[in-house]
Amino acid sequence: MPDAEYDAAAVPVLFGPEFDRDPSPAYEWLRANAPAFRLPLPGNTWAWLLTRHADVVSAMADPRLSKCPSVAADHWRKANLGLPADHRPTLIGHMNNFEGEEHARLRKACAGAFGPRRLLHIRDRTHRLANELLDPILDRGEGDLVEDFAYPLGIRSICELIGIPDGLLDEVRPPALVVAAGDVTDMASMLKATDDLDALLADVVARKRAEPGADLISDLLAQEAAGKLTTEEVAATAFLSLIAGHETTISLIVSTALTLITHPEEAARARADGAHLTLVIEEVLRRDTPLQNTSWRFVTEPMELAGQRMEAGDPILLSLLAANRDPEVHSEPLAFRPGERPVRHVAFGVGPHVCIGAALARMQASAALETLFGRAPSMTLTVPEDRLVWWPSAITRGLHNLPVRLS
Repeated sequence: MPDAEYDAAAVPVLFGPEFDRDPSPAYEWLRANAPAFRLPLPGNTWAWLLTRHADVVSAMADPRLSKCPSVAADHWRKANLGLPADHRPTLIGHMNNFEGEEHARLRKACAGAFGPRRLLHIRDRTHRLANELLDPILDRGEGDLVEDFAYPLGIRSICELIGIPDGLLDEVRPPALVVAAGDVTDMASMLKATDDLDALLADVVARKRAEPGADLISDLLAQEAAGKLTTEEVAATAFLSLIAGHETTISLIVSTALTLITHPEEAARARADGAHLTLVIEEVLRRDTPLQNTSWRFVTEPMELAGQRMEAGDPILLSLLAANRDPEVHSEPLAFRPGERPVRHVAFGVGPHVCIGAALARMQASAALETLFGRAPSMTLTVPEDRLVWWPSAITRGLHNLPVRLS
């Protein structure tokens, strides 16, 4: 396995606060010098990181790459990066860990939860919840749009969709934050969070088995009763929906809010025209992609990708954020120009594993932002933009805080 030809001393820092705040310089270097970069990871393991738009799109459609952890190299599995694959096997039977017919079966099983009728209900619910959360912020005249608005909106909405009752929200939040952050340097916290979510979801599934409702878990249990799903697949699908379903929406709402606060002329256009808000959201999806890297893929046979020889079992990460900022596809990629160029972003992936919740994320972001900027048309940051803290996550790209003053 040949190494890329570059000076190792020139490799930029790919972790830490500076990278989280502004990863573009690092991605520029990687695209130019090591488009398939062998990224060292905790646990004495590594993964190929792809950063060019063409390579990322090609990889997402390549049948020689699989999302099944069972084909991963031993060094990756021993590092426990695939939690909860070995630690909690009850949580791995979801669509993200399968290909082909099994993937299609599991994807179809939860498609009804994201259908048009349910999305309309969630849109109305999002407006009501956004108004409820905004009331105390407006009364105070200031607040944190992460802690006081986007996070409670996102977690309450996804829990309602899944069937997790409001009374368990305080129990859901701590372990969900740990798993969503994906900090494998703190394995003890990751293991405990996985344990806690496994137990919590088992309890909710048992409740819904006794008293089904209009929610995802109840839908899945009906399919289990019909012999279409196993008990483990019900819990695993709920687990995937919880983790993937709230962080993306929260990050999209907050990144769009920050962008509109710092581009007041675009905020005014978005308030006056819902169609322009849609264009704004798509441009934020491209420029500040909420899902920074895709979940794992693994090589199933020797191949060459992005100029590198890869062997069976090699783990691969695809950087959606780097791909969406590739100047070969988007001129002046850091410029914010909604509606001025074709939407060619890969924020929700492409191919068979395209995000099933993409319409939900877009719809919730639109409803939340309509409410936010409709009721608070004038907002200013209470700290300089360069002092905002971004989540230290290899998975999501989102702000840790967004303190604002309203008038």
